[in-house]
Amino acid sequence: MQQKLLRGTALAYTLAFRNHPRNTAMPAAAILSAVRFLADKGLNQGASGNVSVRSGDGFVVTPSGVGADVLATEQLVPMTMDGTWAGDWKPSSEWRFHRDIYAARPDAQAVVHCHSPAATALAVLGKPIPAFHYMIAIAGGADVRCAPYATFGTQDLSDAALAALAGRRACLLGHHGMIAIGATLSQALDVAIEIEFLADLYLRLLPLGEPPVLPDSEMAVVLEKFKGYGANAQKA
Repeated sequence: MQQKLLRGTALAYTLAFRNHPRNTAMPAAAILSAVRFLADKGLNQGASGNVSVRSGDGFVVTPSGVGADVLATEQLVPMTMDGTWAGDWKPSSEWRFHRDIYAARPDAQAVVHCHSPAATALAVLGKPIPAFHYMIAIAGGADVRCAPYATFGTQDLSDAALAALAGRRACLLGHHGMIAIGATLSQALDVAIEIEFLADLYLRLLPLGEPPVLPDSEMAVVLEKFKGYGANAQKA
C-alpha cells in the first residue's frame, strides 16, 4: 500500500511538472520541488542525495549539506563543465558524477541521486536488479547494474557510476544508493521511483529464493515496446 501511494504521488508530481507552462525555464524551482518530493516520500533523508538539471553549457546542482526542509532556490549552485561554480554555496560533494554524466550522455538533462531504503539495501549487498519484472526496462536495459563501492565525492565513484550507467538510465552505487537520469527532471524522478519500487519488491522475494528472470529475448521485446510507452505514446 505504501509503495502504491508513493508511485501515485510520483505520477501526480510528474504531471504537475510536465504541465507547468514554464517548466523548461525554471530549473531552480523544479529542483527545489524535486528535492522536497524525494524527502517527503522517504527516498532521501536530511541532506542526503542530490539533484541537478542541465542548464546552458553547464548545470545547476543542489548544495552540499543543506537539508530539503531548509533548502532555498538561491542556494542552488550553477556549475560549468570544468568544475567551477558561482555563488556563496558549495555544490554537492557528488558534483563530479553529475558533470561527467552530462559530458558523456547527451540524452541526460537531469540527474537524481537517492539514498532510498530498498535500492540502498541492495547496493549494500552489491546486488544488481535482474529482469524479474518487465518494468526493469524503465532503466533502459535488461537489468539495473550495481557499481562497485568508491568513496563519495571522488573521481573513482564518478567513473564507476558512468560504467554502470552505460546504456542505462539508472544504476545502484555499492554501499551508497542509486542514480537515475532522464531527458527531463520529471522523467528522472519517474525512473528513481520505479527503481525503488522494484528494489523493494525484489527484496521481498529474495527470502523465497532468487526469482525467475525474463529471458533476454523477451526483454528485447519489452524494450522495443517501451519506445512507445507512457508519455512517448502521445507523440505517435
